[in-house]
Amino acid sequence: MGNPGRTPVGKRVGRVAALVVLVALTATGCSGDEILRFGWPVGVTPQANDMRWLWTWTVIAALAVGVIVWALIFWTATFHRKKKTAPGEEEELPRQFQYNIPLELFTVVVPTIMVCVLFFFTATTESKVLDKKPNPDVTVDVIAFQWNWEFKYEGDKAKRADGGQVSTVGSSGEIPLLVLPTNKTIEYKLRSTDVIHSFWVPEFHFKRDVMPDPEKNNQDFSFQNSIDREGSFVGRCAELCGTYHSVMNFEVRALSPDKYDQYIQLRTQTNPKTGKPNTASEALTAMNCGELCSPFAVTTKPFNTDRTARTATN
Repeated sequence: MGNPGRTPVGKRVGRVAALVVLVALTATGCSGDEILRFGWPVGVTPQANDMRWLWTWTVIAALAVGVIVWALIFWTATFHRKKKTAPGEEEELPRQFQYNIPLELFTVVVPTIMVCVLFFFTATTESKVLDKKPNPDVTVDVIAFQWNWEFKYEGDKAKRADGGQVSTVGSSGEIPLLVLPTNKTIEYKLRSTDVIHSFWVPEFHFKRDVMPDPEKNNQDFSFQNSIDREGSFVGRCAELCGTYHSVMNFEVRALSPDKYDQYIQLRTQTNPKTGKPNTASEALTAMNCGELCSPFAVTTKPFNTDRTARTATN
């Protein structure tokens, strides 16, 4: 009589094989690049690519270790169980490996080497991502407040006719656009006027907390990157900051350097119809360069503040 509590080896192997086939069939809907990104969006900065490759190889290393561990578990469970040498005799324990010094050294030394390698590549990638050049091409003050954003451009090129600096402030009716040039070094200086927020653009593969009085908190409140291609990318607050945190979105609009220069020039000029400096939407409308110069956000939409327009879900 066999032990009814035990699953035959054939059934166990069959279940594992079925799981492998299911995973393979599921993965066939993804391209090779999508699989290697492991859920990360396509990066648009060199820094994002560095972080993605660190993530990819870390996951591959973790999966390799997992496969080895799983194989050892199945091997041990299958071939190193108690077993009877003859009918009617007591089950015999399998060979024991305690006090095996070479095995113990292996289980200590190999994980230590793995941790050191992971630390090295993490530290070098972090150094690249946080590296700052002394004279960035564009500097933007990113000011967070409950529950929106202001983007203020520094430098003489961004000085308006009335003496102020070009800036964009979001409202409940309009998503703020952070217009930036491609292939230029951009520095972001982050500051909050109230609580802690977090500046996050998924395609940057990077986020940083936006602190009130960052100097007093000894926070590094700036970072740099460069954007590889034109496009529109949604930005979010990634720190729970109050009632309307979930709708505190903005949009990064990346333009070629010549279009960006045209945009900044238009922002410094006065609109003859309003007698005020051109807003972001007015400047982009005047540029008339297709969807890339859409006057309003295309990746997200404002929150509807009309309470009567919303109904409870069933």
